[in-house]
Amino acid sequence: MKKLRCLVIEDEPLSQEVLTRYIADVPALDLAGIFGDALSASGLIRNSHVDLIFLDINLPVISGIRFLHSLSHPPMVIFTTAYPEFAVEGFEADAVDYLLKPFSFERFLKAVNKAFDRANYLMQVNSLHTGEEKENQGFLILRADKKVHKVNFSDILFLEATGDYVKVHTAAKTLLVHETFKNIEEQLPPLLFIRVHKSFIVPLGGISFIEGNRLHISGTNIPIGLVYRDELMKALKKS
Repeated sequence: MKKLRCLVIEDEPLSQEVLTRYIADVPALDLAGIFGDALSASGLIRNSHVDLIFLDINLPVISGIRFLHSLSHPPMVIFTTAYPEFAVEGFEADAVDYLLKPFSFERFLKAVNKAFDRANYLMQVNSLHTGEEKENQGFLILRADKKVHKVNFSDILFLEATGDYVKVHTAAKTLLVHETFKNIEEQLPPLLFIRVHKSFIVPLGGISFIEGNRLHISGTNIPIGLVYRDELMKALKKS
């Protein structure tokens, strides 16, 4: 998947600085502009391609939510605000996520991964109409070793839960990510990945064979949990 081209629409200078810094730390985001109000950004949104807006709700002249409703073909939106009472209204506007100020980089990254996941899903839906083979495109953005890593879905051998961390195994390296297993599972396309054990998620296309209560991926034996076996077999029959 290509980079997501994004805008920041935010009237607070400090919040602009935070978002600019966070966006710069994610290689797969491309910052196209920063605006202090929504109307100033409308020309760029109309005349060029924008994938994602980081949009403050409480803005001068017109609120972020009202501005979003005014767009005939709105991009994805992650709302940012200091007011939690706007949360319900924000999600009703079909926002990708809602960031309550002040938010950490980890919380920002979680929201951005949701945007990548939605973009990848839309790409897969479009591929069904065009007949193109795009199911293996897409990636995760993960923070490990004080770095931000882009990990392609096609490079993942398997994922392993270990305590408060997740090991993401690829042919080239293993990343130790401080994240819940559930959160990472939600970012993976279900057509490509399946949970086979309480501690393991695997790509369906990477399974070499199954022997007893274990499956084999690139020379590694992975246990199959009893409660996951039926869903695994059903998924393999469909693939």
